[in-house]
Amino acid sequence: MPPALKALLAQSAGAIIAIAIARGGFLPAGIWPVAATQAAGAAVVAAALRSDRWWLPIHLGFVPLLVGAGKLDVAPGWYLLGFAVLLAVYWSSFRTQVPLYLSSRKTADAVAALVPTGRLQRALDVGSGTASVLRRLAKARPDCVFEGIEVAPAPWLLSKLLARAQPNLRLRRGDFFSQSWRGFDVVYAFLSPVPMARVWEKAGRELPAGAILISNSFPVPGAVPERTVEVGDTQGTVLYVYRVMETGSTTK
Repeated sequence: MPPALKALLAQSAGAIIAIAIARGGFLPAGIWPVAATQAAGAAVVAAALRSDRWWLPIHLGFVPLLVGAGKLDVAPGWYLLGFAVLLAVYWSSFRTQVPLYLSSRKTADAVAALVPTGRLQRALDVGSGTASVLRRLAKARPDCVFEGIEVAPAPWLLSKLLARAQPNLRLRRGDFFSQSWRGFDVVYAFLSPVPMARVWEKAGRELPAGAILISNSFPVPGAVPERTVEVGDTQGTVLYVYRVMETGSTTK
């Protein structure tokens, strides 16, 4: 079931539970007991639907925050502004289950060390965000060409502004699954566990033999990495490095 549908079902079920309990006379008077009951019910239903754990605090806080904002007499326009900002930053994360992650500087340095030397390399960052990794890579490796693909408009626009003076860095906006990866020697991904099998399948189908896929934190299910690199940053980042043995197939 799509995460957004699970969230809608959980919130709806929480509302039904809260209304039923309130009508039964089992709650004290006032809006806050109803809001708290709705939040608890939504969280329980979300857990029963096996939503990711980070959905639970969202369900617990959603309606209470709305009630609190209503008590403060917040103008409706602020809700619209908040929604617009979140949409610009996260865009289709509810569908792809790939949130915005920012890589550390140590991670960028570790990735730079993994990019082969000796000839011109073309490297692609899928889900490049604000291009925090690519901008550092482009500076550290002027002998290479770097590209990034990001679907969310706000991070993409910020990355374009920050990278405008780097001639060996190109940033595109769009869905990295619908765009070609052909011709790249290195692909870097910092996504989530959900799309990794599909990422590896696309890498094997489109990347040339000998190309490498570097996944930050999330291993490819069923595939054995050629090597792993412990970055040693505060996040405990681990890089999983996979090699495409021949175009059209991936090793297990």
